Amino acid sequence: MTPATTIGIIGGGQLARMMAQAAIGLGLHIRLLAEAPDVSAVDVVVDTEVGDYTDEATVVAFARACDVVTFDHEHVPQPILRRLLAEGTVVRPGPDALLYAQDKAAMRERLSKLGAPVPAFEIVRTGAELVAAGDRLGWPVIAKVSRGGYDGHGVWRVERDGDVTAPFAGLRDDAVVVVEECVDFVRELSALVVRSVDGTAVSYPVSESVQLDGMCRATVTPAPGLDVEVAAGCVALATRIAAELDVVGVLAVELMERRSGDVVVNELAMRPHNTGHWTIGGARTSQFENHLRAVAGLPLGDTTPTAPWVAMGNVLGDPDELDVPAWLARALDDPRVAVQWYGKSWRAGRKLGHVTVPGDSLAESVHGVLRAMPPGVTRDALEQVLRER
Repeated sequence: MTPATTIGIIGGGQLARMMAQAAIGLGLHIRLLAEAPDVSAVDVVVDTEVGDYTDEATVVAFARACDVVTFDHEHVPQPILRRLLAEGTVVRPGPDALLYAQDKAAMRERLSKLGAPVPAFEIVRTGAELVAAGDRLGWPVIAKVSRGGYDGHGVWRVERDGDVTAPFAGLRDDAVVVVEECVDFVRELSALVVRSVDGTAVSYPVSESVQLDGMCRATVTPAPGLDVEVAAGCVALATRIAAELDVVGVLAVELMERRSGDVVVNELAMRPHNTGHWTIGGARTSQFENHLRAVAGLPLGDTTPTAPWVAMGNVLGDPDELDVPAWLARALDDPRVAVQWYGKSWRAGRKLGHVTVPGDSLAESVHGVLRAMPPGVTRDALEQVLRER
């Protein structure tokens, strides 16, 4: 098989931006289909087209000049993905795999058939069905729209006497509501694997993901205090899911660790993932480079960490706009600190960049991020990890 040389990326966010950086060293040419002229990756990709990723003609025309198409997000509609295949376009990961990152109901049903550990769940279409499901599963429950939710959007914790109609307001015609048991978990974990066209797979150490309001605020790798056998089981599970779903590229399996020590699958993502941002500088081959290697048909790279511990903190837009040059001058005073800035316009709550610090100890790595981060909730979240681990 001849490796691809022109990679089309649909979606112009920070993931595409960091893939474009990784492509330089591999000698790959990136074509970008950006949803707007001011999104993150446009600043760094010369060969950019601005267009609607939900418009079939636009996507098909873009893909004709690419050897292979991959994604910054999972929102390209299935009919368009299947049209690309019919046109002879190589799509990695393909639509049969991407379905399970696009549709939470399909994902829950497929993983259940595979025997993967998932929360108890039911699929409902009305408030009355939600109430009946809650009575069976036990209150409170977690209600999720099957399509379109991200970073905490489209997710509700619902009490028996609460608003059981909220999840159905504005529900897309192609969506349903997934009702799940409210898992009593102690923390969230992420198992990141990369699978190539020939089925070869590599994995990164399992990370602890520090979440607040449904959004990742920080990660610590490896997950502090995680039992060795549980960690190996998480990696084996992610590797098996990648093979069963025929994923090519990065698969992030987000997990919840119950108080019993067992884990259940929360979400799947089939592209570079926030919980793997630490791999830029924290691993010998970043998730972005390995994703490109996989979709281009190149051998996968070494995933060994560059230090015993790596902490990463997301820089979010706070109510007061950040003086970026002044902050960078202070943060980079520590030579261990690595910063990735996404080139986005400021907005409260928006992911603007991230900070990574490798270290010889958990405390050294986490404290390095704490000192580098601007004031905000990520600092509190990481301090909690130190206290609890």
